Amino acid sequence: MMRKAELTRNTNETKIAVSFALDGEGKADIATGVPFMDHMLDLFIKHGMFDGDIKADGDTHIDDHHTTEDIGIVLGQAVKEALGDKKGIRRYGNAFVPMDDALAQVVIDCSNRPHLEFHGDIPNAKVGTFDTELVYEFLWKFALESRMNVHVIIHYGKNTHHIIEAVFKALARALDEATIIDPRVKGVPSTKGLLT
Repeated sequence: MMRKAELTRNTNETKIAVSFALDGEGKADIATGVPFMDHMLDLFIKHGMFDGDIKADGDTHIDDHHTTEDIGIVLGQAVKEALGDKKGIRRYGNAFVPMDDALAQVVIDCSNRPHLEFHGDIPNAKVGTFDTELVYEFLWKFALESRMNVHVIIHYGKNTHHIIEAVFKALARALDEATIIDPRVKGVPSTKGLLT
């Protein structure tokens, strides 16, 4: 059974289309109109061994906020839908990823209790034309809509691009670990008997 989802979201500000598969080969087709997010989403798909087709058309003539935020919303919803009843998953994922001078860690619980903790500094307000405060906005909306606990820890780093790249790679690796099917898990990994 393929764990995948296809979703769209159309507002006055953005049009987002996401096709996402948890059990993929790292195939990415990304075109969001936000070049830095294209780069981050491409490596997220590839390092998580997902498959993803993410297209966005937003009001980037104003700024990148609405597009980045809405991608987080739709991608989170797609992950939630692809997970289905969550039977057999490991539930928890933890990944440390170095990127030259930077080290980031992401810890995930597919708990149906959405929460984001973000600890650490992003030293510069921009990478190219991209406002780095939007990293938090993306992650918060992703955690909310996927209904996951997502804890992000930036241990250290000097280069802003490297720090953010390490975060997205760690998010990918942690999500892959948390959502992988473990044959030892019978049913849902919860004493409550459900994760939905």
